[in-house]
Amino acid sequence: MKISTIGKYIDQPMILNKLDKKMPALLIGAGGGFGIYDSLAHSKKTKDKKQKFYKNMIVISSTIGASLLGTRGLKVGGKKIFSGLMERVHITELQKVQTEAVDNFLKKVVVKDKEVLDALQTAKIKELSVKQIEVLTGKLPTSPEKDELFSVILPEKKNLNSKEIFSEIKRLSLLGLIPVAGGVTGGIIADKVTHTNNRKGTANKVKEGLYQYLANIFLCNVGAGAALFLSEKFEKANLIKPLTPMKKLAVILTGITATGIIGGSYIANYISKKVVNPMFGEKSHGKNLYSERRPEAIDIALHADDIATAGILSGFKWIEPALPFMYFISGYRAGIGYRNCHHDKHDHKHKAIYTKS
Repeated sequence: MKISTIGKYIDQPMILNKLDKKMPALLIGAGGGFGIYDSLAHSKKTKDKKQKFYKNMIVISSTIGASLLGTRGLKVGGKKIFSGLMERVHITELQKVQTEAVDNFLKKVVVKDKEVLDALQTAKIKELSVKQIEVLTGKLPTSPEKDELFSVILPEKKNLNSKEIFSEIKRLSLLGLIPVAGGVTGGIIADKVTHTNNRKGTANKVKEGLYQYLANIFLCNVGAGAALFLSEKFEKANLIKPLTPMKKLAVILTGITATGIIGGSYIANYISKKVVNPMFGEKSHGKNLYSERRPEAIDIALHADDIATAGILSGFKWIEPALPFMYFISGYRAGIGYRNCHHDKHDHKHKAIYTKS
């Protein structure tokens, strides 16, 4: 079995449709389960557990709700209010398109092989198996008709040009912003509902929202786009050979590392200290930019969504349905105003303390 065959299998429109359909249930289930666990695990008193539970449910609901609205859009009474950023056609429409493609192919090409015919009939209504993909790829001779058929049922990875790259980055960046904004909004509402709101708590949510978006999402996307743009220019100048999807993935990851992982946390903390703190009457303790929020292991883990972004820009479309799930953590952390380096001059120990929100 070839790796390319597996790639074709998971990139089928029918598979993408199934993944996209299951994502809301997975997102709600995982988010709700995490909220219950976190409420029980990090609070000793019954009162604290209830308060933590209410806050978690509001933040998680707001983050997931914003993410689902952003990705799927909103319909009221069958009327579309606004479109989503990851809308897919309904399965019946997809079946109609693929049936037409197969029927058109069979009108032009005489097929007698039973395995091929069975696979083509399957392609009309559901995804092909790995074996069926191998049958169609191996037994159908190369022809314009085959290329036309495969462009519908087994589309190749699209090689984005620079204009398409930045358009996709804009979409993906907005896709990441929505759950973070939803998390911050939910966090502020949760504080008001539980009567724990204060300026410091609101400032922390805004600052963590900036940190998550700039360090873990936006600047990584910018780095990915810049790397792809430069590689395209090098290709046109014949300085490098056209990149394969895997080589393109490596180039994108390099851009992500340079601008997002390395520079993102620095810029986010700089804006928090110089802009957000003064807005909320907060004092910036010390000259160290990382005195409130330093990068940690989970921040590196959160860059899994950047690898997903890189995969999408490289043409691996099957990764896209998982993006809202990956962005959920960033939205949740923004909603609770996560800070891992709190400095308080009035603390009785008169020194920095490290705590989790």
